[in-house]
Amino acid sequence: MTDALARAGTPPAPPRLARALAHATQPGGARIRPTILLSVALACGDDRPALADAAAAALELIHCASLVHDDLPCFDDAATRRGKPAVHRAFSEPLAVLTGDALIVLGFELLARAAAEAPERCAPLVATLARQTGMPDGICAGQGWESETQVDLSAYHRAKTGALFVAATRMGAIAAGQPPDPWDELGARIGEAFQVADDLRDAVMSAEDLGKPVGQDPLHDRPNAVTALGVEGATQRLKDILAGVVASIPSCPGEARLAAMVRWQAERLVPQPHARSRA
Repeated sequence: MTDALARAGTPPAPPRLARALAHATQPGGARIRPTILLSVALACGDDRPALADAAAAALELIHCASLVHDDLPCFDDAATRRGKPAVHRAFSEPLAVLTGDALIVLGFELLARAAAEAPERCAPLVATLARQTGMPDGICAGQGWESETQVDLSAYHRAKTGALFVAATRMGAIAAGQPPDPWDELGARIGEAFQVADDLRDAVMSAEDLGKPVGQDPLHDRPNAVTALGVEGATQRLKDILAGVVASIPSCPGEARLAAMVRWQAERLVPQPHARSRA
């Protein structure tokens, strides 16, 4: 990803936009989605590691783009992200729109550049990432649900949060030359767990802990697991989801190692309450 960003910022690139791309991606967050992708590829044999690396970087670029757009005044109007000013606050709203757009295009360019590693796998990787990014059930659809008067909560959560986790598991399998369909359930379960955990973090942790504003869902009247179930109910729901995550891992050569990684990621998902609490 670093190399792709460096290429994007070389002259005659507009200097402020180039800096905005770096601001949006560095330093990164937990990088959970690319970690899952690479772990699935490794579990499946990872016979084209350069392709898996490119797929992981492309996925993270799409994720970073979605955060830039989420923070815009027309959506969350968030002042901070990852403990620093959101891109629209640091560089202006027009440059934030262009930053998100450029990161999306850069993700697909990165996959195209990696096609020589295994040409027959590149098209399925591109198609998977495009499907989980756009419509009818990718992250664009997830954002779109927030403008509807009646919200299908399940479809909203699957698209808003689950889509890129499904992309991670499917793309990991594809990069390693394995069928992707058996990996859908694992990605969907991880995505659902992440959504509930995010709702809990928003309820029981502070903006200082998270490095971003809290209380965005109630503020914008959006569906939220804590609003629907309360803190205790959402916590139990998260535990129930996590209990089935490892069981959904398909049979593969690296199944035991992947299960250990998934358990580790699951432990990290459980929020640690600090300054705030909401019933």
